[in-house]
Amino acid sequence: MHYQQLGKSDLRVSALSFGCMSLSPVQSDADQILHYAHEQGINFFDTADLYDKGVNERLVGKALKDRRSQVYIATKVGNQWRPDGSTWDWNPGKKYILEAVEESLKRLQTDYIDLYQLHGGTIEDPIDETIEAFEQLKQQGKIRHYGISSIRPNVIREYVNRSSITSVMMQYSLLDRRPEETCLDLLHQHSIGVLVRGSLAKGLLINKPATSYLGYQADEVKKAAEAIHSLSQNNRTATAVAFQFAKHHPAVTTAVTGIRTMDQLKTSLQAQNAVGLTESEYNQLTQSVRPIFYEEHR
Repeated sequence: MHYQQLGKSDLRVSALSFGCMSLSPVQSDADQILHYAHEQGINFFDTADLYDKGVNERLVGKALKDRRSQVYIATKVGNQWRPDGSTWDWNPGKKYILEAVEESLKRLQTDYIDLYQLHGGTIEDPIDETIEAFEQLKQQGKIRHYGISSIRPNVIREYVNRSSITSVMMQYSLLDRRPEETCLDLLHQHSIGVLVRGSLAKGLLINKPATSYLGYQADEVKKAAEAIHSLSQNNRTATAVAFQFAKHHPAVTTAVTGIRTMDQLKTSLQAQNAVGLTESEYNQLTQSVRPIFYEEHR
């Protein structure tokens, strides 16, 4: 397993990270899967207070409690469940963040969070107040670092300019190259690490039937998948090619991959260990489908 420093932080994160959202709240083998992931070199586990109304955090905390000092736990805040549990509301306010972190710490069975992320964000948010909350939590030792999970260029720019974020989590794949236009180079220039999600484009690049996706028609999705498969050979699977594409830009630190089963974990580990893309192969992929751009929140 390859490890890379996340932004300016002291976290050396595995190139493949475990996205815990896919784990079922009643999954009997969750502990076994999470333990195996750690034993194979994965040291970064991402969850959120939103997932299963906090049950996902409890599941992760229970599984990793006996190896807490050996792993990095990331969680998220900003989506506040209504008292009746019917839905949630966006709340990036300082008061709520300071309250929510206490509940996350309890569920995770830890006294600190390695990376605390704002789970979204809009340009209308009280951004300075949100930053104050994260900075206060750092000073108190309740979080080690903070970042945002966002695909909105205008929001990302504000946090780059006004905060000391360590990371940005964003969707990025051959079928979603929107971050290339304004985000990836900017984040790399400021030594802010990118946590990539969605690198398989919901499986459309690997094994799902072609259908329209974001700004692409089904025939374009098919061409992108064919380009991915054309570079899979020997021990390098289509999954490996898709991962390597998503991690090719120097701003990208790790691919956060949603994993639910042991088979999915083993497939992802195998893909992680495959040979990387040459520049020629990378260019071949980029030429297989036109780039798309963010149309809103620019």
